[in-house]
Amino acid sequence: MVDRLLQAPSQYWMLITMWIRSSMAYPLSFVLMLFGSMVLTVMDFVAIVLMFSHVSSFGGFSLAEMALLYATASMTLGIADLFTGSIEQVGQRIRTGAFDAYLIRPVPSFLQAAADGFALRRIGRPVQATTVLVVALTRLDVDWTVARGMMLVVSMIAGSVIFGAIFVLGAAFQFISTDSAELANSFTYGGQTMTQYPLAIFGQQIVRAVTFVVPIAFVNYYPVLYVLGKPAPLGLPSWIGLLSPLVAVLMVALAALAWRGGLRRYRSTGS
Repeated sequence: MVDRLLQAPSQYWMLITMWIRSSMAYPLSFVLMLFGSMVLTVMDFVAIVLMFSHVSSFGGFSLAEMALLYATASMTLGIADLFTGSIEQVGQRIRTGAFDAYLIRPVPSFLQAAADGFALRRIGRPVQATTVLVVALTRLDVDWTVARGMMLVVSMIAGSVIFGAIFVLGAAFQFISTDSAELANSFTYGGQTMTQYPLAIFGQQIVRAVTFVVPIAFVNYYPVLYVLGKPAPLGLPSWIGLLSPLVAVLMVALAALAWRGGLRRYRSTGS
């Protein structure tokens, strides 16, 4: 078991390298798709900027603070989508029987499903988010400390892991309902859209749901509140953002159990 875990990074890298070489075989096409990806994602932030041409704050956040919220939400989803987004196609492979090939190769089926069809153009979202993040950090009036700086970095890693775990949970559910990719998208891409805005603008029931049921509030909202020194909603402690890494670990454990359960349930189309 330990040997398989140690081999996993090299096996995953081998698989995605194959797809990267394939995409780079047509460099102009790759550049155009990358540019298109960046343009599509930046439109969300343009909408925020236009909104602030009419208001000075939104949900208690200034434009620079909203930019930080947007950048961290887009960054975390972008990284998760880049490395695990392909796994959402597992339902199609189950329907066609192509998933059988994953089970007979000397590489874990999870790595194959996550790397299959690896699209380097998805790097456009995190690149665009990085640009917004740099601009936001230069305009924020924050009393930076080591704890706040570390929280910002660690939360983006933990947030990417949380989104990645949600991708896997959605894929695992497709072993039961093979045509449910859009359901998972409502929690990943839909979750990113929600977390780029202050959750205070939503009802308390929604805030409770994204805190205690599907914990996407720990992706970036609570960590950003900690960095900005803002109070947490629902009467929660201001340091709740520090729990983001713990939530990520719990989500990974849940996703691993769900994936293993899905594999045990899987029956080939020929059986």
